[in-house]
Amino acid sequence: MATFLTEWTDQTSDALRAASSYVDDLTTPTLRLGVTGLSRAGKTVFITALVRTLTAGGGLPALNAINVAGFRAFLEPQPDDDVPRFGYEGHLSALSANPAVWPESTRHISQLRVTLEWDAQDWLRQTAGIQRRLHLDIIDYPGEWLADIGLLEQDFSDWSEHVTELARGAPSGPARDAWIAFQDAVEGMIGDPEQIALEGTQLFAAYMDEQKQAGRLAPSAGPGRFLMPGDYEGSPLLTFFPVVGGSGDLQALLNRRFESYKSSIVKPFFEKHFSRIDRQIVLVDVLGALNLGPTAILEMENALEGALNAFRPGGDSWLGRLLGRRIDSILFAATKADHLHRSNHERLRGILAKVVGRAQTRATDAGARTAFTAIAALRTTEDVERAGRNGEAALECVRGVPLDGQTLDGRPLDATKPLTVFPGDLPSDPLDAFDPEIVAPGSLSFVRFRPRLELSDGHGGAPERWPHVGLDRSIAFLIGDRLV
Repeated sequence: MATFLTEWTDQTSDALRAASSYVDDLTTPTLRLGVTGLSRAGKTVFITALVRTLTAGGGLPALNAINVAGFRAFLEPQPDDDVPRFGYEGHLSALSANPAVWPESTRHISQLRVTLEWDAQDWLRQTAGIQRRLHLDIIDYPGEWLADIGLLEQDFSDWSEHVTELARGAPSGPARDAWIAFQDAVEGMIGDPEQIALEGTQLFAAYMDEQKQAGRLAPSAGPGRFLMPGDYEGSPLLTFFPVVGGSGDLQALLNRRFESYKSSIVKPFFEKHFSRIDRQIVLVDVLGALNLGPTAILEMENALEGALNAFRPGGDSWLGRLLGRRIDSILFAATKADHLHRSNHERLRGILAKVVGRAQTRATDAGARTAFTAIAALRTTEDVERAGRNGEAALECVRGVPLDGQTLDGRPLDATKPLTVFPGDLPSDPLDAFDPEIVAPGSLSFVRFRPRLELSDGHGGAPERWPHVGLDRSIAFLIGDRLV
């Protein structure tokens, strides 16, 4: 009788588990995490680090931070067949190669699904051996595309006047000057409007790229696809430019293309992808802006204001009616924290918080939970101290292998051996980052380092700890409250 009861209990338990697994596949909730930032902010490395940390198992920092019993994670086929898959395996291979290389930057939207499982906390689920599950869908898209949210509320004439004013007020540069000269001459041009549109588009795109490389405002004015065209490179949808004046035929062509860009590219992106995001991390290269000086910090503030208007839209706007209060949590992360000694990490976070806070006062607030952090998704340096001279205090430095092709104080760097560098100290008062007399352009020395990553061979033993700064806290903020 005891044997029968034992067998019956085991069979019942097995049946419950099987039924639970089937139901879980149908009812598993999904959390869609958006990952964005301007190019070179570190989106690809962040996602690779996030996925590796979750799926490698046991004893990793992120799991310590969220402290969930029985946790495991694994990749599954992504749910949207028409969205490219994020190339996780290739990026991981690049980072762990010998020599390691940084993976290619994000140039289009991509997606990856990670399914999370962990031990249930309630008695009934524990008795039946049922685990909790969550699909984490990671959506990677260029931050440049967020600039397009402003285009939806503008017509071609208003946008042209705004962008032309920005260009005429921008500092001189080869592409900028060529673009202004073309604008001055366009009204008297005759000939095929399509050929004029092609020439003007090339000059306008070159101007935008020049402004972006210099950390200035043009990228936040749109169109974002001119900087990151994705699948539309070379398309007539991206063949237009702002113009004040010009022939009637040219004006009509450019106006039509502008409206087609909004209806065929911008609205579908926000409707199909952006509107479904639940949580968002925005990666920000604060150090890159600091290196260019306070003017670049102010430009970054303007760009973040545009992002905030996308994430927290007013209810009476087109996007507000579409999104409502969908995005409930936003994490702003200052990347490349490993370029600084750990004593400066909190100052880096404080500068980002101040920049976002100032932008936020001008952006519509729809109540999303917001946090700020400083991270290095893959740490490439170690903190060291260099003895001071003539009784001066020791310098807090970082040490790593620099990327090839860089100079420091006018001297080329050796990319074959480690370098110890004192990057400088960030101001203790975040507002000082906006003052050119306190943080002059070039006063900080940020060196780009080669990635270094050693992965276990997968034949047993304790899993390796992924080297990072702040990745565990970021993961805990983004998904920790869902693992209950």
